[in-house]
Amino acid sequence: MTSRLRGLGSGLWALTIAIGALCGVAAAQPPRSTAPQVATRAATRIISLVPAVTEMLFAIGAGPHVIAVSSFDHFPAGVEALPRVGALLDPDTERILSLKPDLVVTYGSQTDLEVGLKRAGIRTYSYRHGGVEDTLQTIRQLGPLTGTETGAAATAERLRARLDGIRRRVAGRGRPRTLLAFERQPGTLRTVYAAGGVGFMHDLLEVAGAANVFADMKQESVQPSQELLIARRPDVVVELHAETVDVSEALRAWSVLPSVPAVRTGRIHALAGAYLVVAGPRLADAADTIAKAIHPGAF
Repeated sequence: MTSRLRGLGSGLWALTIAIGALCGVAAAQPPRSTAPQVATRAATRIISLVPAVTEMLFAIGAGPHVIAVSSFDHFPAGVEALPRVGALLDPDTERILSLKPDLVVTYGSQTDLEVGLKRAGIRTYSYRHGGVEDTLQTIRQLGPLTGTETGAAATAERLRARLDGIRRRVAGRGRPRTLLAFERQPGTLRTVYAAGGVGFMHDLLEVAGAANVFADMKQESVQPSQELLIARRPDVVVELHAETVDVSEALRAWSVLPSVPAVRTGRIHALAGAYLVVAGPRLADAADTIAKAIHPGAF
C-alpha cells in the first residue's frame, strides 16, 4: 500500500485511485454508496473525508454547509480555506468532534470512525467508489440529507445528459480495444495498474467509445504483466496522470512492446488532470477528454 501511494505522487490521486481501486481488487461487483440514514432535518454542518463527495456537495449547492474536509481535498477552490481533519487512514476524530458536525461523509472502510461518530449522535454517510451509476445515485442521495434535493436532481441530470451526449458523438465509430492505465513506474512498464471490468474507469471507457481490454476481469484494478499486455493486444493505450504528463516518456516506456498494436501505430495517449480520476460531478469532463483522445474525428 505505502509504495503504491508514493508512486502515485499526489494525495488526491492516492485517495481516489489507490485506495478505491485496492478496495475493489477482490470485489466481484463494484461497491455502492450506502443508503443514507433517514434525516429528521437537513445537515448544516458537514464534514467530508472523501474528495469525490466533497465535489458533489459543492455541485449540488451544499458547499456553504461544508465546514471541514480531508487532507487531500483541493477542488473546488473554496475547500482550500477549510479546516483539514485527516483522511482515510488518519482521520482526526478529536478535531472532527470539536467542530460539532451534524453529518460526516466517510469512506466505507472507516467502520471504527463511523461507530464512534454514531455513538456521539452524529450522522454519517458511508461512501465507496463504484461505477458511473453509483456516482449519480450518490449525488441524488445527498440531496435529502443536505436540503438540496432540487440541486442534486439537476446536477445528476446534467451529468447524465452530458455523458449521453458523448456516447452519441462516438456512436458508430467502432470501439477500439483500449487499455486505461492509471499507474506505472516512471520510465518503465513495471507496476502498471489498469482499469478492470467494473468501476467508474471502466464505465468512462464505455462512454468514450472504447472496449476495455480487461472488461472480462470483474475487479476495479488489474496489475498486468508485460506478457499479459502483449496477449491483450490493445489498439489504444490511455494513461491518466495526476498533474503533469510527459508524452515522450510514455512513448518510450511503451516502446519495449513493439508487437502491441497501440505501440506500432503510436496510439499512446498520456492525459493529465486530477479530474480524470475523481468519481464525482466532473466525470463528464473526464469522459470527454478520453473520447477526444480515442475518437478525435468525432469532435
